[in-house]
Amino acid sequence: MSTSLSPLLAPMLSSAAMRAICDDAAYLQNMLDFEAALARAEAAAGLIPEAATGPIASACRAESFDLAALAEAATRSGNLAIPMVRALTASVAKTDADAARYVHWGATSQDAVDTAVMLTLRAAIDALLADIDRAVTGFAALARRHRDTAMVARTWLQHAVPMPFGLKLAGYAAALHRSRRRLTRLGGETLALQFGGAAGTLAALGDKGLVVAERLARELKLPLPDAPWHAHRDRIAEAASVLAIIAGTCGKIARDVSLMMQTDVAEAFEPSGEGRGGSSTMPHKRNPVAAASALAASTMAPNLAATIFAAQVGDHERSAGPWHAEWPTLPGLLLVTSGALIAIVDIAEGLEVDAARMRVNLDATGGLIMAEAVTMALAEKIGKSDAHHLIAAASKKAVADRKHLRDVLLVDSKITAQLGADKLAKLFEPMAYQGASQALIDRLLASIEVK
Repeated sequence: MSTSLSPLLAPMLSSAAMRAICDDAAYLQNMLDFEAALARAEAAAGLIPEAATGPIASACRAESFDLAALAEAATRSGNLAIPMVRALTASVAKTDADAARYVHWGATSQDAVDTAVMLTLRAAIDALLADIDRAVTGFAALARRHRDTAMVARTWLQHAVPMPFGLKLAGYAAALHRSRRRLTRLGGETLALQFGGAAGTLAALGDKGLVVAERLARELKLPLPDAPWHAHRDRIAEAASVLAIIAGTCGKIARDVSLMMQTDVAEAFEPSGEGRGGSSTMPHKRNPVAAASALAASTMAPNLAATIFAAQVGDHERSAGPWHAEWPTLPGLLLVTSGALIAIVDIAEGLEVDAARMRVNLDATGGLIMAEAVTMALAEKIGKSDAHHLIAAASKKAVADRKHLRDVLLVDSKITAQLGADKLAKLFEPMAYQGASQALIDRLLASIEVK
């Protein structure tokens, strides 16, 4: 299973844990683990001699194989399992010629490849869950700390209304937690043994096919599906969809952080450090490097997932081509998803918040950010349509005259006839206009407690 990323660039776009999981040697070991477990299962069912299991298992060590030679041979055989089985058989034969006769007994190459993918996914899910837990914990702590920190809520990149920064942070934690639940479900319901023989009938094993399959599933600690799934790739596609969603959530968070780090906004920042976020020519720069990595990875993920989705359209019982497209694509998707997530972990655990600057930005539009609050208060007196018209006109005048909206309203008799100076003053307090935000923060934080 190729990492699909060059060794030079992979650290920028993936986690160290995922690089180890998707390493070629690790993938080969997963295939070899399948072969060793298959021998044990078949011996238990009485299909092969018990004495064959030891020599086969002893030879199933990835470090004993020439990866480059396997890769070259795979170009002629059509998949990696065929030369792997040939090399394994030769290795076993060196110590026990009789045992070598029973290598890969009754299985097909796709059984080894797909089961290895399942084992890779299982390890990948565990690694992603660990990082999601860190990110959720970090954002939840920040949400509690900043539940009363007022900031600008932005729609279409424009100032909209005030909101507590804690609500945004709690939203990050909850979105990531939803992906945690998807990953957990994936691990519990979607992972499955692949074992069907040449065409998914297990005919080579006679009446012992299901007995071996059940024992093999126990050996590898993988669920036994109702039937082999060679031609049905929905399991792989479901995994791809969950991965792409995780990457997308990370990308959304990264986008927000990169925008908040803009010089003109300067509300929140990635953690700083020696040599981090610098420029090759501008010594003053503090670039959003973690956010950039997450955004790059989240840009790649949907297209990789799309390839997996397209690979579902195979032919008959075992396909030629679509199945092959999964091999480099799924590890690539795992890697960039891990890269997006580890970057977000970095942000969640070290975000620096400038609450004072958030308050300054709330005042940047001269009170216009409170226009909706004033409109709704006035609407209770004169109706929504008329109130909207009056405040819209006052807002335009405030912009044209470069005055604070409150000052414009205080000299408008149509407004003051309905809203006195004290009432208007209260309406321009940002955190007095947050609606159900505090209850929503509580609800979001409560949701992450349910695993």
